[in-house]
Amino acid sequence: MGALDGRVACITGGTRGIGRATAEAFLREGAKVVVNGRDPEKGAQALAEMNGGDDVFFLAGDVKTREGCEAIVNGTVDHFGKIDILFANAGGASNHAPVADLTDEAMQDSLVWNFWHTFWTMQTALKYMIPQQSGRIITMSSVEGKVGKPGLSIYVAAKHAINGLTKSAAQEVGTLGITVNSVCPGAIETDIMMAEGPAAAASMGLDYEGLLGMFAQESAIKRLNETSDVAEVCVLLASDAGAGITGSMISIDGGTSPY
Repeated sequence: MGALDGRVACITGGTRGIGRATAEAFLREGAKVVVNGRDPEKGAQALAEMNGGDDVFFLAGDVKTREGCEAIVNGTVDHFGKIDILFANAGGASNHAPVADLTDEAMQDSLVWNFWHTFWTMQTALKYMIPQQSGRIITMSSVEGKVGKPGLSIYVAAKHAINGLTKSAAQEVGTLGITVNSVCPGAIETDIMMAEGPAAAASMGLDYEGLLGMFAQESAIKRLNETSDVAEVCVLLASDAGAGITGSMISIDGGTSPY
């Protein structure tokens, strides 16, 4: 018996990185899983590699639009008949710069990609979870949702906003069998980190290796975390064992955050 037998999960940005690791962990625990991404080719490759058969399904969609977010959640219900778990995992930021030099476009893009996508998918999922009086919502925050970093304000601001939304939503649905929590990973060298890290490093006056080294040295474990570290916490939050955890910002950062 798996911890998630009979559950249906939807994971945005689920073809690689933390989303992919979590999809595989959910499948292992007996869930049926919809993974989302923008590229159908990458989606097909991910499904083949996960080898989950009919228990895993790919839905292409752009999380930077309300219509895309609604279609991902509604499509999960259309395909598997319900939604029990939402992991609003997609996100990132590009065109980092110090606040004095930031463009409106960079800030807006980060807020849409991270915060608004989380709000749109959460709101759509709640339309199903509230009537069924059960559900698990997991939002993707970051150690940057708890601390500030120079040069990364577009990401820091969006992740702090996600934590506020998570806390308020948890208070609203706490008596309805629904939990809402955020996971706050430290630095993990995912595809998005490799793509956006060099520019982020430059905005902080570092090179990419220096950025990774800084993140490692800030932690108690003196290394980066792994995607599997986050996936296993998501399994806990999605399971019956996580029923008493809600409104929490759970650090998975090797001891980097002060709280």
